[in-house]
Amino acid sequence: MREGVVRKIRAAGGEVYAVTSEPQYLANQAHEHWELDFENVGDPHQEISRTCSERGWLTLYANKGDLEFLQRGADWEVEHPKGYFQPGVLALTNTGRVLYRWRSVPSAENLSGTLARPTARHAWGAIERSLAARDAAGDAAHDDNPEIDQAPPPRIVFVAALIANGWFVGVKSFAYSPGVGSVPSRFAKAASRWLLFLAFWAAALVCLPTVLVGLAFAGWVVWIVRDIRRVLGGLDVQEELVANR
Repeated sequence: MREGVVRKIRAAGGEVYAVTSEPQYLANQAHEHWELDFENVGDPHQEISRTCSERGWLTLYANKGDLEFLQRGADWEVEHPKGYFQPGVLALTNTGRVLYRWRSVPSAENLSGTLARPTARHAWGAIERSLAARDAAGDAAHDDNPEIDQAPPPRIVFVAALIANGWFVGVKSFAYSPGVGSVPSRFAKAASRWLLFLAFWAAALVCLPTVLVGLAFAGWVVWIVRDIRRVLGGLDVQEELVANR
């Protein structure tokens, strides 16, 4: 919307829809909170995404792991009866020709699909080229190297921010909730808590016996590492949403 891409799509005779694996009431809340001017559709049972796969348009990945990580960061009940699907972009003509398609393939590089999306400008440029080529060009291939909106931080920085977001007692996601700040602002705020955390341990070293502080810190390390492995391990349980599953 900010870049005028929605307006350009409508000027070309098209329309924009956002499809989410959340239930419809959360899709409606996001629509209102973000002041979007296009429809948001809840697809918790993945009917739309599986139809796209069945027709050979786009096959998304879905997370089938435990939902505890998301629930920790959300103030609403996480409801994903069939898992939550990874992001994708699909542009079609009214005859079903694929003008553009991209899907997030979870990997260590994009933090299990957490970041790295094509920019709206990049996607629209590809759509324009497909439109100019007309039907003789056939379906567009998957875009495997788009211009992305944000490069993921190093994994250690990402995990450190999750720890700080959980106030150092466990990792906590930056899940969307109506009324909360943007992820970048919350990420920066959480990261700044490490100064307070380090100051606490420095004060403990000054005021308490070194051995006692060392044992306490070692205990915290064991606790947080176990929590990271248990909770974040669920993010790696991914599978493709092929039509026959």
